[in-house]
Amino acid sequence: MVDVVALGELLIDFVPRGSSPAGNDIFEACPGGAPCNVLAMLSKLGRKTAFIGKLGNDMFGRRLKTTVEDLGIETRGIVLDRSVNTTLAFVATGADGERSFAFYRNLGADMMLREEELDRTLLENCRMFHFGTLSMTHPRVRTATRTAVQNARKSGALISFDPNLRPPLWDSLAEAKTQIEWGCAHCDILKISDDEAEFLTGIPDAEEAGRVIRGRFPNIGLVFVTCGPNGSIAFYRDLVVSAEAFAFPNTIDTTGAGDTFCGCCLDRVLLEGLENLTNEKIQETLRFASAAAGIVTTRKGAMLAMPEKYEIQELMYGKSNV
Repeated sequence: MVDVVALGELLIDFVPRGSSPAGNDIFEACPGGAPCNVLAMLSKLGRKTAFIGKLGNDMFGRRLKTTVEDLGIETRGIVLDRSVNTTLAFVATGADGERSFAFYRNLGADMMLREEELDRTLLENCRMFHFGTLSMTHPRVRTATRTAVQNARKSGALISFDPNLRPPLWDSLAEAKTQIEWGCAHCDILKISDDEAEFLTGIPDAEEAGRVIRGRFPNIGLVFVTCGPNGSIAFYRDLVVSAEAFAFPNTIDTTGAGDTFCGCCLDRVLLEGLENLTNEKIQETLRFASAAAGIVTTRKGAMLAMPEKYEIQELMYGKSNV
């Protein structure tokens, strides 16, 4: 039995590393991809994890598979394909650490996963299944994603969804909204950013948008809305719980912060379940996840930047030098 199986994109994030003596931009090739970033955090917390997705059988794809294996994530669900290239993303980081992306993905390996390539044994033997919308941008991988959700649901797994909206990857934002709505209608746990919540509801206020999402999709047992430096909010039954962010003056890169937050929240759901959460338990979950996400913003990259559990606890209890 695997604690969490995730499906979606596994790619190379090219992160800026200054300039060469000739004045040319330098980029570092960092392993990334939101669903696998979530698994990396969960693995740091001692959870048994597995990934399902497609990579090119090229230098980047083979490197990614090895990296994921080294993190303790099961890789038998990864398909290597010689006919397509591993997906690449170039990341530009602003002065405040916020990012913009340029994707090299047409065609990228992650969007070519086929339904018949799914490892059904992983889907039938997991406690939780996690996915996003980058695996729903194109018909082939969308079919694979929906089949995976349905198979995991039949096996009794909890379903976790993080839209991880990337507008440049969609031919139509109306289609993006449709797929986000599908994910919301089929999940038990939703992690969504304030920007994505506004995109979905048209409401700029994060708390009000969260309430609307909770009311529109009563199937969702627990909703987390992340608000960057403004903290986070959780919605559970009639509870609305908020927590401040852990802010650092040395923030350099927000890549992976939301995935780190998500992984920590899923770990707590695996521990506590969804049936008897309290205000105190949710508050503790938000603080733990926010501390972990804050640490990641002080490091470059995502998947290999996940903090150890002791680092998170030291920050929470005032003993950290981060």
